[in-house]
Amino acid sequence: MQLQDGDEIQVALCVKIAFVGNDATAPLNARPISQGMTALVRGIRLDKEGRRTFLAEQELDPPLSVQQYRLLELLINAKGNLVSRQEIVERVWEGENAYGVSEQAIDALVRRLRDRIAESDPDHEYIVTVRGHGLRFEQRSS
Repeated sequence: MQLQDGDEIQVALCVKIAFVGNDATAPLNARPISQGMTALVRGIRLDKEGRRTFLAEQELDPPLSVQQYRLLELLINAKGNLVSRQEIVERVWEGENAYGVSEQAIDALVRRLRDRIAESDPDHEYIVTVRGHGLRFEQRSS
């Protein structure tokens, strides 16, 4: 099909292109095509009231376990700052449940959470380990 001036082409749900005839030129102050369009949402979002997790606006199903959700919430709330393993134990396994939590239990929890996230977004590592210091959350840029 031959395109006409002003026709729009959409690729998947992430790219929208407006065709401008080859005999036309756009002024330098022309409005970018992306204005007014819904941006592709990338990354993780938590619905704290509903205890739901969304990745690229798709809800994770089945939902995260209580410990997985608490860990993810803790890391996101740290806004890119490091969270120590001790803080993870205190916040994820609250109260008396925190007594005697092993390094292997923390590592297993982190691995399970990473695996759940990778099911929906295998191309980005959201949970970064800083050896000897702890973990930090790295949101995907849009």
